[in-house]
Amino acid sequence: MTTLGAWRKSSYSSFGDGDSCVEIADHRARVAVRDSKDPAYGTLTFPTVAFAPFVESVKSPTRKATSAP
Repeated sequence: MTTLGAWRKSSYSSFGDGDSCVEIADHRARVAVRDSKDPAYGTLTFPTVAFAPFVESVKSPTRKATSAP
């Protein structure tokens, strides 16, 4: 198992919304994301090359909500 680096508040977190923070930890091959107010709940991990496109898609104003099947 690969050990991730230290967790830190993501620069993509909203500073004005105290409850909407995410933390990230990186390693040369993976980036992990978790909710800062409930870190034990779960973690998403991405290949390093996929993290920036993921963030851009979340920030996109044209992103549409989809419903689960």
